Amino acid sequence: MSKLNNRVAIVTGASKGIGASIAKYFAAEGAKVVVNYVSGKEGAGKVVNAIKDAGGTAISVQADVSKEADVIRLFEETDKAFGALDILVNNAGVYIYEPIEQVSEGTINQHLSINVIGAILTIREAVKRFGDRGGNIINISSGASRTPMSTGSVYSATKAALDALTISLSKELGARNIRINSILPGATETEGTHTTGIVGSDFEKKLIENTPLGRMGQPEDIAKIAVFLASEDAAWVTGEKISVSGGIYGF
Repeated sequence: MSKLNNRVAIVTGASKGIGASIAKYFAAEGAKVVVNYVSGKEGAGKVVNAIKDAGGTAISVQADVSKEADVIRLFEETDKAFGALDILVNNAGVYIYEPIEQVSEGTINQHLSINVIGAILTIREAVKRFGDRGGNIINISSGASRTPMSTGSVYSATKAALDALTISLSKELGARNIRINSILPGATETEGTHTTGIVGSDFEKKLIENTPLGRMGQPEDIAKIAVFLASEDAAWVTGEKISVSGGIYGF
C-alpha cells in the first residue's frame, strides 16, 4: 500500500526545484496534490502533467502565500477540488545574500512576508481544515538556520524563525494529533542555484569540499525525507529539525 494513499497535500512553491520534487514524490505515494505557484504557471502545469502522466492526481493553484486573501483562496480551492486536507508543505521561500550595509527595507520585508508570515498564514488555514485524524505540516527550512553564512543574515534569521515556529506549534498542536517538523536542506542543485550562479562556481566547490558526502544535494534527496515525515512511518516524530545536508550541517 502506498504511504500517502488518498491523502490530500498542498505543496507551496511547487512549480520547480524542491517543491516540484516533493509534489511528484507525494503523488507517487498516492497523495492528491495541490501544486501551488505564485508566477510559474508553466512550471506548475508541467509538474501537474507529469503527475497525471504517471497515474497520479494533482491540480495547480496560483496564490501568493504572503497575501492573506490568496492563502484563503488556495485552501478554498483545495476544499472544492478534494474536500479535505491532510498535509501542508511550506516550501515557498526567497533567499537573497548580500552584505548587511546593502540590505534594503524591501529585502527584509520580502524575506519576512514569504518565509515567515506566509508559513504562519498557511498553517493557520491548514489547522482549521484538518479532520479528526489530525494532520501533518512540513516546513522547508535551511541548514542556514543552524549555521548562518556570511551575507546571509536576513535569510538565516527568517529560517531560524521558521524553526522556532515548528517547535512552538508542535507543543500547541500535538494534542490534536497534528505533527509539524522542519527539514533543513544543505546546498541543493535547483533552478535557483543555477540562476544565481552557485552551480559551477568556486563557492559550489567549497560547499562540496566541506560536505562529508562530497556532492550537492538533489531535490529528490529532500523529497524522500518529506514523504517519510508525511507518512505514518513518522507517527512519533514532531517538533524536530531534520538536517538533510550530506553532513555539512549535521550535529
